Amino acid sequence: MTRMAGLALLSALWVAPQQPQTPLQRLEASIQRTTRSVNATWGIYLKSLETGEEIALDADRQMETMSTIKIPLMVEVFAQITRGRFSLTDKYTFAPADSQPGTGTIQRLDPGAVMTVKDLITMMIIVSDNTATEVLYRMVGGVAAVNARMDALGLKQTRAMNVPSRWFPLLRASPTTEQFYRDGKSPFGLSTPREMGRLLEMMERGTLVDKVSSDLMLRIMRGQLYRTRIPRYVTGYTIPHKTGDFLPYVGDDVGMLEAPDRTIIISIFTGNHFGSGEALENAIGLVAKDVADYFAYRQ
Repeated sequence: MTRMAGLALLSALWVAPQQPQTPLQRLEASIQRTTRSVNATWGIYLKSLETGEEIALDADRQMETMSTIKIPLMVEVFAQITRGRFSLTDKYTFAPADSQPGTGTIQRLDPGAVMTVKDLITMMIIVSDNTATEVLYRMVGGVAAVNARMDALGLKQTRAMNVPSRWFPLLRASPTTEQFYRDGKSPFGLSTPREMGRLLEMMERGTLVDKVSSDLMLRIMRGQLYRTRIPRYVTGYTIPHKTGDFLPYVGDDVGMLEAPDRTIIISIFTGNHFGSGEALENAIGLVAKDVADYFAYRQ
């Protein structure tokens, strides 16, 4: 090989070095590696309220919310409370006709059990109680009232679609749960990761309904009992959040990572997953851990 030929070969093999990634770009790349490890449709929105840093991966894709739509319902409940339609201390007496299957504990109580509106909100959020959800939808005037509230907030892609008493019969009428999901004709709710993140940001900033209502909504969400997704591997943060489930097809979790000097919005939606629900939850946990670690250690 002549000297010129050798130089030509070296020139052909040489690849310009990549520009060094910023720390935020490295975080995004790590998140993408995790999402690629699980065959699902992902939508992710992250935002630091202190620095304004954001990561948006298909964050404007409208996706099935499942029970995360109970956050918008909670918002409408508080909005109507501030207008004097009812109060947190008003009493509800459990009637068997209100009982709904799926998640929750009220369905297992004896008829005549008495609870307050605040009790209903709390159970709807921390154990995703479907009976409480049914009653609260009835109190506010159904899905239309929730959607009008989201419109007023500028969240046009966030839609309550079905109350439990309508959704569960549709599910039971389908040949299989998978067929019901694949048909996609009866979502429980719809939103985008970014819109749900914007809703949570308003809550953290104390502007969702009002400061007192925002603070109480956060306090309720901090009591969340389902901790196999965002909180799975995270330490050093308080984590108000709400899950949404139709496993293995849908596994959502939206919330905040709160520390004394930082708050990070984290909104994760998944869909079209037909593998292990445990693997999906684990991946969501790994994404949240990456986010928590990045903001814990960045200057």
